[in-house]
Amino acid sequence: MFGEHAVVYGKPGIALAIKPRVFVTVRKSRRPQRAKSPYIDSCFEAMGVMGSVYINSQIPSFLGTRVVRRGGPLQRSRQSTMSLRSGKTREDVANMAFEIEKKVQKGRASPTDTTVSSFGGIVLINGTSRRRLPPENMYLVIGDSLVSHSTARMVEQVADLKKHNPQIVDPILDAIEGVSLAAIHHLANHRELGRYMNMNHALLDALGVGHPQLSKLVLAARSAGAFGAKLTGAGGGGCMVALCAKPVRHRVAHAIRVLRCPCDS
Repeated sequence: MFGEHAVVYGKPGIALAIKPRVFVTVRKSRRPQRAKSPYIDSCFEAMGVMGSVYINSQIPSFLGTRVVRRGGPLQRSRQSTMSLRSGKTREDVANMAFEIEKKVQKGRASPTDTTVSSFGGIVLINGTSRRRLPPENMYLVIGDSLVSHSTARMVEQVADLKKHNPQIVDPILDAIEGVSLAAIHHLANHRELGRYMNMNHALLDALGVGHPQLSKLVLAARSAGAFGAKLTGAGGGGCMVALCAKPVRHRVAHAIRVLRCPCDS
């Protein structure tokens, strides 16, 4: 929700889990096929097992537009099943997943996604430390730009920009840190939180990780009444997220859907 790319450099970030889940089942196999994913292959290597991966997702492969609610008690993570059967704690799983992601992404990664996937709820990541934040009821609209992207490539792009233009990139990363720290104190004030989301999006655009299609979806969401909207994740494509009041959430979703596919209007 806050702090993309800055978290790679030890800055704080805020991530939260939503209710839709992706269930991953691993079955032992004598002749397993490679998963065609360096992340999954590295998981097999780290766990010392060989098998096949089966995925059952509550999130459509073509995500489109989805209204989700983040609220109520902190969600129990599906990682707990793996923790019980492998003898590893959720923290063990989160740490192992982070090390794998860091290896695949050539040392450039943050523990944000792996932590929130393991623990659920709302999590503040600050360097290598993790702190769970109080639960909040939030209505979010997630829109998929349908533009494919590579997280590793976007992280490398920002690293290259930082290397050649530190006088520009470092202040932007500091500003993203400021936005994330300010947002912590306004999680219950959605109008104010939306303003910080808009600021974060502008800063990510300045880092060069935006995309014209993402910008269109973000602006459409704001015009339809969202408190705030921003890209989420590595950027360069992928998804955006909008924070809404309950009465306008479907209007925001419709605005994004129509922009992506005018035939739905």
